[in-house]
Amino acid sequence: MGTLLRAAIDADESLSLAGGYDADNVSELDSVAPAVDLVIDFSAPVSLSHVEAYVRRTHAALLSGTTGLSADDLARLRALGEVAPVIWSGNYSLGVAVLRHLAREAAASLPGWDTEIVECHHNRKADAPSGTAKMLLEAVDPTGERSVAYGRDGIVGPRPAGEIGMHSLRGGTVAGTHEVMFFGEDEEVVLTHRATSRQIFVNGAIAAAKRLLAREPGFYDFDTLMFGQL
Repeated sequence: MGTLLRAAIDADESLSLAGGYDADNVSELDSVAPAVDLVIDFSAPVSLSHVEAYVRRTHAALLSGTTGLSADDLARLRALGEVAPVIWSGNYSLGVAVLRHLAREAAASLPGWDTEIVECHHNRKADAPSGTAKMLLEAVDPTGERSVAYGRDGIVGPRPAGEIGMHSLRGGTVAGTHEVMFFGEDEEVVLTHRATSRQIFVNGAIAAAKRLLAREPGFYDFDTLMFGQL
């Protein structure tokens, strides 16, 4: 993602890249890195404290696509909205935004149906389930009241009513596939999104970044920032 984002920024005449940071120099964000208008962060949870310090020091807008964040980490990102425009999303694809909308509508329209979420990514992805899968889980269970089975093993017995299955597959160079499955009596509904390259996430992130630069401090979500709301 970092390489693709750099190429997209270099190709966009309205943007200029001030610098890049990784595990070797990310601590410079705390006090040394110069102020810029916008930070794009697709790193890892371990970098959050440095990004947080930089935004509080410079009030730069922040677009974060880092996944694997805890509830506390996300709360810290939301709190940065007090000093700068901030957006976080586990997926910056337009198609995935529509998938979340459809999954939410299907879950509301099919009460009592069994629900499974399956995500597949390349063999180097570090976190599981994916950030997108977690967003899909929130879409089908917005109150968080249903139990979640993260894979199944052994003699698990009959499926509990209301349970949601969550499954993570890893292999090869898969950019990202997400499926939300609804099973009823003698019928099923399957919603699928397949990413054939990571470029779709880059395109969405750059488009969102440009809109974020025009916003006042606050915490924004991708759907509202890009489409009003789906």
